[in-house]
Parts: sequence; structure tokens; C-alpha cells
Amino acid sequence: MSNATFRATPGYGETLRKALGYSQAVRVDQRVETSGQGGWDDDLNIPDSIEEEIVRAFDNVERTLATCGATWKDVIHVNSYHKVPQGQDAIGQDHNDVMAEQFRARLDGRAPVWTQTGVTVLGLPTMRIEIRVTAFIDDGR
Repeated sequence: MSNATFRATPGYGETLRKALGYSQAVRVDQRVETSGQGGWDDDLNIPDSIEEEIVRAFDNVERTLATCGATWKDVIHVNSYHKVPQGQDAIGQDHNDVMAEQFRARLDGRAPVWTQTGVTVLGLPTMRIEIRVTAFIDDGR
């Protein structure tokens, strides 16, 4: 994989790379894959509001894509992982409303494929959302 370029998002990505030994993104030719991006700040703090956490996760995806020369407009596939309380049988509408709002705001009418999964735990105890994406950079934009 000589054409694979691994990237750490400035700030939290550098911290996580040093602590856990992984990259936030990899670019291979025109394809970009990100690791899961939480709604954290550069010190890995999670906001109290689920809306703010989801918006920040979208912002962090954007920051991570930028390290590889991509944007949300290049995204073709989204995986989102939502913390669901024990006994709850679906991802909450509060999550879905903010996700849909962010897709509309960032994708300029495009609709990537989306896989949404409910989970009981994520990487940090206070996390409720994690988003990973695949992007394809069309050089002929």
C-alpha cells in the first residue's frame, strides 16, 4: 500500500494517535476512509447537549476529511453509531432529527448511503454518537 497516506487530525487526532496508536483517516488514491469521529473537543470533552455533540461530530468529520483534501461533498457512505439506553428498542428521534439536519446543511442536496447502528457503549464513557465516513474525491469537479 505505498499510495496509502495516513493522517491525524490536528488537536485531538494527534492526542489519540500518541495515546492509542491509530490514525483518524487514510487516503488511498481518490478514496478516503475515516475512523469514528466523536463529538469531542480537542481535549476530548463531550458536551452535555446531544444536539451539540452530534453537530461537533459532524464538524470533526469535516476537520478529518480536510487532512486528506476531502469535504462533506465528497462523502459517499456514512456509518453512525448511537448510544441507546438499556431496554430502548430504537435510536431516538432526537438523534435522527439532528443527523438529518446536518446532512441537509453539509451535503448540498446529495444523499450518501447511511448505516445507523444502536450500541450500548462507545469509546469514551460520556459519548452518545460516533460517525465514520467514506469519501471519494472526484478530481473532475
